[in-house]
Amino acid sequence: MSTAHEVMARDTAGHNWSADPYADALRAGHGPLFLRRSDGWLLPLDVERWCARADLVDRQVLDRCEGAVLDVGCGPGRLVTELAARGRTALGIDVSEAAVAHTLRLGGPALWRSVFEPLPGEGRWDTALLLDENLGIGGDPRALLRRLAQLLVPGGLLIAEAAQADVDERIHVHIVRGTDPQGASGAPFPWARLGTPALLRYARPLGWRTIDQWSAGGRCFVSLRSRSTSTRAEAPNRTAVISSQRAGKPSAERPVADS
Repeated sequence: MSTAHEVMARDTAGHNWSADPYADALRAGHGPLFLRRSDGWLLPLDVERWCARADLVDRQVLDRCEGAVLDVGCGPGRLVTELAARGRTALGIDVSEAAVAHTLRLGGPALWRSVFEPLPGEGRWDTALLLDENLGIGGDPRALLRRLAQLLVPGGLLIAEAAQADVDERIHVHIVRGTDPQGASGAPFPWARLGTPALLRYARPLGWRTIDQWSAGGRCFVSLRSRSTSTRAEAPNRTAVISSQRAGKPSAERPVADS
């Protein structure tokens, strides 16, 4: 019988990568790469760090993870690969085929899929990671936080990385290579930028409870726990999370920079 990793590798093997700045940057392992707003504002994307091995700050974040871990917007896979090397049950998901292929080459388990699509082990993940600008996914923080609560066990842990600035912004952006306004760019897509205060404002009414806030290496993190339901039966055995991956097939979506 094929392993889950082999099935996921076949899932990505039959698709052609669309030529786009994000995929090109991941294959090269470096930028410069930016999110560009319509007014010309640029947010640099740290491709070099994303394509490197997990650093000290990353490893400290991973030390806080509980049980089975879902890395949302795994990018080129440094976090889920580190978790797999530790012997942890983990899965990365990303809408970029290039990112998923990179993760699989590193030996990390990953699926080419959006967080808003059906996923293996829904309601059975113990920890969700939302790092590296990924609070912006979908441009709707409330919808994203609701979806993550569905994916986690009751009382599950979310570790999110917030913007350093106190910002609450929903925008449409392009991915661009370099600072040339005429440079190659992907299609526009909705995005959000949240500092820690904004994240907590969205999270609290949805039942998320703040566990910790900290900064390290110039990055800001928040850990939150989802609403607990004491009457719910014990969650199924975590091996079900991995075995269910065999049935999954990715769906094609526009690659975006959720690394």
